[in-house]
Amino acid sequence: MPIDEAVEVRKIACQEVRGGNCRVAYKVELPGLTGWISCQPLGASPGGGDVYYMSACSAGVMARVVLADVAGHGEVVSAAADRLRDALRLHVERWDQSTLIRQLNDNFLKGADRASFATAFVGSFYSTTGELLFTNAGHVPPLWYRSATGEWSFLLESTPLSKEIVDLPLGLIAGTSYSQTAIQLDPGDLLLLYTDGVNEACDEFGTQLGLARLLSIARNLPRESAAAAGKGLLAAVARFRGTAPAKDDETVLALERRAIVS
Repeated sequence: MPIDEAVEVRKIACQEVRGGNCRVAYKVELPGLTGWISCQPLGASPGGGDVYYMSACSAGVMARVVLADVAGHGEVVSAAADRLRDALRLHVERWDQSTLIRQLNDNFLKGADRASFATAFVGSFYSTTGELLFTNAGHVPPLWYRSATGEWSFLLESTPLSKEIVDLPLGLIAGTSYSQTAIQLDPGDLLLLYTDGVNEACDEFGTQLGLARLLSIARNLPRESAAAAGKGLLAAVARFRGTAPAKDDETVLALERRAIVS
């Protein structure tokens, strides 16, 4: 059984920042969301280049998730993960992500060890409205299941379903080409965040899974929970690889918007 898999659902407490780059698999509860995280570094290494964090604000209404793929190994990645955690803790109360992204880009990613995030996805979820604000810094696009239509698609900044958030400074973030996009998550919607070790998995003939096959896999995933969808995705990737070993870290962070309780 994977590390932590037997542990009961972990609830992210107010102002808590939980995560890292170590081998784990567990269910989690955030404001308005249920989730499941599986972080599997390559081989026997206890820690890899995939870094994830989850947080909740002091009022217990806003959740933030980050999934990043760090360039580097060992202590370099651990130091970068520490800086990411510290930045998230500093901005745990702020719905707008622009200041956080700016700090990551201008300060956090330019540490003395010269480690940098190759890619990162940052999402902030406001549980009372169901609005998700996200920034994708070169990361692979999350998979999005819309319960209203029963369809899977990729979550892209160019989605026609983007919406305006009143009084929020959306748009280009100073010093970078990153933007913020807002969408509405309905109860039962699923998001599957993953790193490129998933979509770049290869079978025994060297054929890469790719995003098109990944989307086809998603259409047959179980949808009764975030954990079921996340586990189903990794199981399908393993079947695709067959006898070929994994060549990169594989991390999946699955999220579902909980039903609204009246």
